[in-house]
Amino acid sequence: MELFSNSYFALFLIILIGFLIGRIKIKGISLDVSGVIFVALVFGHYGIIVPKDFQYLGLVLFIFTIGIQAGPSFFESFKTHGRELATLVSLLVVTSGFITFLVIYFFDIDKNLGIGLLAGALTSTPGLAAAIDSTGSPLASIGYGIGYPFGVIGVILFLNLVPRLLRVNVVKEGQKYNDEMMAEYPKIFSKNFIVENESVIGKNFGELNIRFMTKAVISRIMHSDIVSLPETQTILHKGDVVIAVGSAEALKRVKLLVGSETNIEIPLSSNLGVRSVLVTDKDVVKKTIGQLHNLNKYHATITRIRRSGIDLSPSPSTKLQFGDKIIVICQDENMKQVSEIFGDDDKKLSDTDFFPIATGIILGILVGKLSLNFDSFSLSLGLTGGILLVSLILGRTGKTGSIMWTMTGASNQLLRQFGLLFFLAAVGTSAGSSLVETFNNYGFELFIYGIIITLVPLLITTIIAFYFFKMNLLILLGTLAGGMTSTPGLAAVDNMTDTDAPSLAYATVYPVAMVLLIVVVKILSLI
Repeated sequence: MELFSNSYFALFLIILIGFLIGRIKIKGISLDVSGVIFVALVFGHYGIIVPKDFQYLGLVLFIFTIGIQAGPSFFESFKTHGRELATLVSLLVVTSGFITFLVIYFFDIDKNLGIGLLAGALTSTPGLAAAIDSTGSPLASIGYGIGYPFGVIGVILFLNLVPRLLRVNVVKEGQKYNDEMMAEYPKIFSKNFIVENESVIGKNFGELNIRFMTKAVISRIMHSDIVSLPETQTILHKGDVVIAVGSAEALKRVKLLVGSETNIEIPLSSNLGVRSVLVTDKDVVKKTIGQLHNLNKYHATITRIRRSGIDLSPSPSTKLQFGDKIIVICQDENMKQVSEIFGDDDKKLSDTDFFPIATGIILGILVGKLSLNFDSFSLSLGLTGGILLVSLILGRTGKTGSIMWTMTGASNQLLRQFGLLFFLAAVGTSAGSSLVETFNNYGFELFIYGIIITLVPLLITTIIAFYFFKMNLLILLGTLAGGMTSTPGLAAVDNMTDTDAPSLAYATVYPVAMVLLIVVVKILSLI
C-alpha cells in the first residue's frame, strides 16, 4: 500500500494504534505508552520502517527532559536519608546487571539481546535508549519486547504479595510513617498571642529577632486597636496582640518569649491585604528571601511558602524556586509592586523557552563525544550518557544568569512524550524485521531469563531492606517500584495507602535507578 511508504503516515499510525492498545486494561494492568513498541515490531516485521532520524530526535528529547526533571532529586538522593535508598536501588540494579551477564555468558545468549532483555525486565525505556545507543543492534529492542511484559506484571504481583510474605500491617506502617513525617515536615499553624512577658516589653522587633529565636513569622500586630505590619523599629507594648505563623513547636517558643495564647482576634486592617503570589520572575529564582530588599521597601511580609504540595515556614535563608506559591501581607497600595517583584504570571508556568533546551542538548552531544583512550579501548559517554549527564547538572543548577534550565511539569511531560513516542516507533520497526528469526533461535527460553532478571533482584533487595535496614514497608515498596522504574508498580502500591510514602521513595530512587541502569548497560556493552 502506497500510504505505508510515507514515513510520516506510518509513524503516526503506529503511535495511534499503540496508544489505543496501551489504554486497554486487564485487571488494572495496561501497557500504557509501551504499547507503541509492540505495534512497531509488527509493522517492522512486514517491512514498514520509520527512518532512524526520528529515533535519534526522539532519543535526544526523551533523555534531556528526564535529566532536567530528575536533576534536583538525583543529587538530593545522596543526602542523609537518601543514601540508604540509593544503596538499596543500586543493589537491585547491579544485581540485575550481574544476572544478565551470567545469562549471556553461560547460556550463550547474544549480548545485544541480553542487554535489551535487562532493560525490558526493569521496564526502563531510558535503559532501552542506552542499549540501542551502545549496541547499535535491533536485537536490543527485541530483548526489551520479550522482557517487558513480565517486567510490568511481575513487579505488580510481587509488590502486592510483599506485605503478606513479610506479615506486615500496611495501615500501621502508614500511621508510623505519618508520625515520622510530622516530626520532619511539621504543619504550619497560625495563633494569636498577647504581649505579657517583661523581657520583651519596650523592645523593638530588631532587638528581639523573634524569627531567629522562635522560627515563627509574626505577620501582624495590634496596638490600641490599630493593626499594622511588624517592622524592625516596631516596639512591643504590654497588652499588644500579635499573630504568629509557624509549626507547633515554633508557636510554643513564641508563647514562652512573648506571652500567653489569646482568643482576641486581629482584624485585617482596611489598608492591609493578604494575597497568594506565584514566583515566576527569573530574577528572584534561587535568591533567598533575605536578599529581596524591596520587600522591606514596601513593608511586605511573607508568611508561608507552598512548594510541591507542602507548606513551608519562610526564613531569610530560604531560597525561592520557580513556581513557588507564597502568601504575602502588605499594604493594599503596595500589593501590585510586591506582586511584580515575584512575577505572579501564571502564563509563564505554561510557557516553554527553547533556547535553554537547544543549548543543553548541544552541550550534551559535545560532552558525549569526549573520550578517554586506554591501551585496548576508548571510553566515552556517547549520545545518551552525554545528554543525560549535562541535563542532570543543568536540572540541579536550575538557573544560570537569566537562563532558566528547568521546565514546568506540563512542558517537560509534553516534550518527553513527544520524544518517547518517536523513539519507540522507530526502534520498534527496526527490530521487527528480525523478530521471527530471534524467536526461532531462542524460543521461550528468553522469557524464563527475563522472569529471573525481574524477580531475583526484587527478592534480594526486599530481604536486605526489611531485615537489615528495618525499613518502613511503604517506603520499601516505593523504592522497589522506583528501582524497577515501574509506574504501574507505583500505582499498585498507592492503592494500599493514603500516605505519600511510596511516591516520595519512588521519586527519590527513580533517577538513581535510571542513571545506574544506563551505566550498567554501557559496561555490559563493553564486555
